[in-house]
Amino acid sequence: MAAPLHPPIVLEQDILVATFNTDGEPAFRNDAWTTILGDGDRPWQRLSDQEQGLAATFMSEASRGSLVTNELFMIRLPNWDQPLPVLFNFIPIFLTEEERRKKSSGVTITGEVLTEPTTWMSSQTQRHRLETLGRMTMGIAHDFNNLLSGILGHIELLKRTSAAANTDAIEHVSTIERAGLDGAALVRKIQQYIRHEKQTAFEPVDLNEVIEDSVMLTRPYWYNEPRRQGIAIEALLELEQIPMILGAASELRDVFVNLILNAVQAMPRGGEITIRSSCLNPERITVDVRDTGTGMTDRVRARIFEPLFTTKGRAGTGMGLAVCYGTVQEHNGDIDVSTDLGFGTTFRLSFPVAGDARPDLADDIVERRNATARILVVDDEPMVRSVLVRLLELSGHEVLSAASGSEALSKVMNNSFDIVFTDQGMPEMNGRQLAAEIRNLKPALPIVLLTGDTEAGSPDETIDLVLSKPFKRDDLESSIQQLLHLTDDAAS
Repeated sequence: MAAPLHPPIVLEQDILVATFNTDGEPAFRNDAWTTILGDGDRPWQRLSDQEQGLAATFMSEASRGSLVTNELFMIRLPNWDQPLPVLFNFIPIFLTEEERRKKSSGVTITGEVLTEPTTWMSSQTQRHRLETLGRMTMGIAHDFNNLLSGILGHIELLKRTSAAANTDAIEHVSTIERAGLDGAALVRKIQQYIRHEKQTAFEPVDLNEVIEDSVMLTRPYWYNEPRRQGIAIEALLELEQIPMILGAASELRDVFVNLILNAVQAMPRGGEITIRSSCLNPERITVDVRDTGTGMTDRVRARIFEPLFTTKGRAGTGMGLAVCYGTVQEHNGDIDVSTDLGFGTTFRLSFPVAGDARPDLADDIVERRNATARILVVDDEPMVRSVLVRLLELSGHEVLSAASGSEALSKVMNNSFDIVFTDQGMPEMNGRQLAAEIRNLKPALPIVLLTGDTEAGSPDETIDLVLSKPFKRDDLESSIQQLLHLTDDAAS
């Protein structure tokens, strides 16, 4: 007959606590106690016969008022290979001073598990799996950033060739590029979440551009799919010229994508989505997202931004508008909703206008845009290395490449370079190790670290700049001109 199956025992290092009366009968046992010693009528049944006798002796001594501490017992758990060591204390309970002179009213026993045997796996394995999942996710994110670097680099090259001169083709390529950039932003969010990193500093954002991108990204949902079902939905843009705001373009894009998709779902028979931007107040920008859909009741409108609230049943998570609300708040903005049941809904968003967020150095960099450099590119990924070389050559720079740190050192010793771009994650010698070696050879040579990981750190005595993958040509060029500018200043 097969042995009965036992459910896995989950053990945590909580203190075992139980209270017994003077006759040795249990009055209370906490979860940690029952997990290890059970909750049957025989509280010491998982001890050996000899230790059961010792436990009874110590119980008797504590009942007579003696404190018994630091007694080690070995608990034998079902289907466990090794006994579990637990240190027990037998503490007498006195309710009155008279009892203290005679005997106690009962005994409280506390126990502490001293070790975690190899068979103690349930909770520890779960934590280990989560830690492993985090490490795997970071590795996948790094590899995904490398892939996106190649994809976005080729898209940028395609946009600059005559083959992409057709307006429709450029529009499709730009949409693919935007989706790739949003994917990169999502990967960065995952990396920041796993490492408990805070949101990086906001940058100047053209909100009209964000709106146009959002409309293009959602076109399959408001144009193609409804027409396949015989429904017509139009998206109308009424965008005035507005100043920049400070924010994260990818997060703001998520907000408008969510609002557009909600508008589509509110118009099962078709209708119009109108997005209007304006700057009626010189210090704030306003954006209205209006649909001609079913509208909402006052009850629904009052709860629309609550997490987990949804009117879509199992098809909805109740998090879309809650996340939108949070994102707008993070941008120091406001979001409100007005609705007319049966006639439509308008979401009004407002954001503070950005101040002058561009450094004074920017003008100098623009003036030096045509400056060219001799550059060494170091990356062990052939696709990333090839794209980076071609993007830099497109800007007129002379570029050599190396597939490893050792090859890069050889080229640095035998050639003259103005700047080195090196990947961080490489076998045998990573980017920072390579930078340290280059510093020993040529202390004044500027070095840019490229990384698909948020853990690469900040510039230091060996690294002049850190750029995240995937990168854009403008980011590369800006870095080059900045370093050339600083090098010229140092020389003069």
